[in-house]
Amino acid sequence: METPGTDALVRLGDTDETVANPDDDIRGRDVKDKDGADLGKVKALLIDENERKVRLIEVASGGFLGIGQDTTFIPVDAITSVTADEVRLDQTREHVAGAPAYDPALIHERDTYGDVFGYYGFAPFWGGGYSYPDYPYYRPTGA
Repeated sequence: METPGTDALVRLGDTDETVANPDDDIRGRDVKDKDGADLGKVKALLIDENERKVRLIEVASGGFLGIGQDTTFIPVDAITSVTADEVRLDQTREHVAGAPAYDPALIHERDTYGDVFGYYGFAPFWGGGYSYPDYPYYRPTGA
């Protein structure tokens, strides 16, 4: 079994890549915590350059016209459901608020996203035994 690479993560929008099925593109959807509290919107999808899989979502909240927004990275492993309007996580609002500080310049540093995976309780995608989640094929119960 080949171990996934640990190439830098890049925003999907900064590449020539697209989401194969436009219905699976979650950018712009509302993000809710496990209790339904609003966390913001999916601003970007971060993919690894080696396998071209989404590894993190970039979530922006607050601000006005992009000024004063808080931004955080969240592993796709934390997603529990996706609908046409929202992305639901297995985390609380308080836990997301305490995530490692966002610094867009550091996304190319493996330690940065390793810290993000660890904070949320997930093994990094380059670790042995890692299994890619069902993203983007989550569906709400009963749908």
